[in-house]
Amino acid sequence: QVHLAESGGGLVQAGGSLRLSCAASGGTFSSMAMGWFRQASVGKEREFVAAVTWSGGSTFYADSVKGRFTISRDNAKNTLYLQMNSLHVEDTAVYYCAAAAIISRRPNEYDYWGQGTHVTVSS
Repeated sequence: QVHLAESGGGLVQAGGSLRLSCAASGGTFSSMAMGWFRQASVGKEREFVAAVTWSGGSTFYADSVKGRFTISRDNAKNTLYLQMNSLHVEDTAVYYCAAAAIISRRPNEYDYWGQGTHVTVSS
């Protein structure tokens, strides 16, 4: 069982930056692919943001964040990161980290999820 805990969310003005962290415990973090997803509001689908392989050697990004967000991981610290730059109002959402056996853009392929952290981007 892998436990994931996100942090780093908050309120930021458009054009600003935030770095999200996801601390993992209880499992073999270094052997799992990791992803970030977001949900803009209750009832909306959870949207893929970025994913990284267990080694950090390959990454995927949603087109909407490519060039602005960077996913990375530190396996020695069991921590996943999402550096978000040039934030847009449309990036406002609850951001979730998730763990999977293999890298994927599809939420239903992720086995473990954090509770989420709120990101609000004001105009």
